[in-house]
Amino acid sequence: MATPKYVGVETEFGIAITGPSDVNPVVASSLVVGAYRGRGRRDVRWDHSDEHPLRDARGYEHPDPHEPFPDDDLGLANTVLTNGARFYVDHAHPEYATPECSNARDLVIWDKAGERILEDAAAQAVTTLPPGSRVLIHKNNTDGKGAAYGTHENYLVPRSVPFGRLTRQLLPFFVSRLVYVGAGRTGNEFDEVDVPYQLSQRADFFEVEVGLETTLKRPLMNTRDEPHADPELYRRLHVINGDANLCEVATFLKVGTMLLLLDVIEDEALPELPGLADPVRAFHRVSHDLTCAQPLRMDDGSRMTALEIQWHYLDACQRYVKEGNVDDVGTTAVLDRWEAVLTTAERDPRALDGQVDWATKLALLESFRDRHDLDWGHDRLKMVDLQYHDVRQDKGLYQRLAARGRVERLITDAEVDAAMTTPPEDTRAWFRGECIRRFRDQVVAAGWDALIFDVGRDALQRVPMMEPGRGTRAMTAELLDSVDSAAELLDRLTS
Repeated sequence: MATPKYVGVETEFGIAITGPSDVNPVVASSLVVGAYRGRGRRDVRWDHSDEHPLRDARGYEHPDPHEPFPDDDLGLANTVLTNGARFYVDHAHPEYATPECSNARDLVIWDKAGERILEDAAAQAVTTLPPGSRVLIHKNNTDGKGAAYGTHENYLVPRSVPFGRLTRQLLPFFVSRLVYVGAGRTGNEFDEVDVPYQLSQRADFFEVEVGLETTLKRPLMNTRDEPHADPELYRRLHVINGDANLCEVATFLKVGTMLLLLDVIEDEALPELPGLADPVRAFHRVSHDLTCAQPLRMDDGSRMTALEIQWHYLDACQRYVKEGNVDDVGTTAVLDRWEAVLTTAERDPRALDGQVDWATKLALLESFRDRHDLDWGHDRLKMVDLQYHDVRQDKGLYQRLAARGRVERLITDAEVDAAMTTPPEDTRAWFRGECIRRFRDQVVAAGWDALIFDVGRDALQRVPMMEPGRGTRAMTAELLDSVDSAAELLDRLTS
């Protein structure tokens, strides 16, 4: 049976401040993050000491072209929340990285909590600006003017699984999964007049198959080797080709299919599939094809549609589960939903309205376009596209559809509200979040794999957390409840 998998998703949010004074995006992003972290006691800084963004999964480390400035020197906000998440400024965007989750449903909950945190942070930030100002936050991936920003999935997988095998077996999957991962957008980056709307916001910005970059020459398969866990045991699969999803079904499938597929690949139970002859071009073509029926050229000369490729992966995962390789009730929900979405897409991809973002937004746009007799390039349609992603519950078009029951929900508002302040119970995020909640004044910094305490002794004390499955509520709640201070906790941990 494959090893347990863990996942987290980091999302850069679009930001704009309107009003009587101009505020550049970096300052605006710091204002938003700072407004949220500033409530109550001081923030807990992010610990950069174990980060190695230039380490490549292909076996080498790239030279650093310059010495990076610490966040504090740049004035960038970067903190850790009591729910175990990281909230910070990256590339002139406020970014929210979920805590580690052990399953797709939990990921949906803590990802949605991020939307509410951004909404709350924006509302706090606007009170510090001149009257008449507005802070607008959008969960999307492009400004429509040639710039893109990311949503990255992170999966912890055994280092024993060769990176070459992951690349070979995942590239066709990434290209074909746009049918449920795509967030949809008007227009394209190639000035193609026959592509007024497409499945993915990110696809047009990808240029190469494999590489380390995330903002230039974006690769379908990213090679960053930075596990934030025991590097002898784990690698972090850093997936940068997905979209920022609002539909819960889309997020659930995006993460759930990957968690299961990684098990299948680890156990070498995935039947070989011909590779795509040109994966990057195929990625663009799938995004531009609203029928999901265009055949893609494979490297053995055959042709397959994106849906046929997806069926290949689904069949393999169904066989794997049927043979008893997974002991997880949530897996059945992933398989059932995956099959239902592919079946619907075969009949009519647009019937995925209410389940996946690109189809839900397309229905809104076509209704608005018909009502006002607009062509696809009209600015009013672009504004509707953008407003779909507004995180405000009273203004965002997705949010209003959800409130009216027009999109399918998988989780409850109560679960999301709780996840804004409390961490998942079955990963190390529990210990991180609880320590910050209980001992905020003594936790000076935190990262994914460590907490750093200052309890007034000669040196700071670092508590490593190299195993994502340790530090759970079941493992640490009794210990935390039994101590009255961080100093006592450290003494108990080292005794």
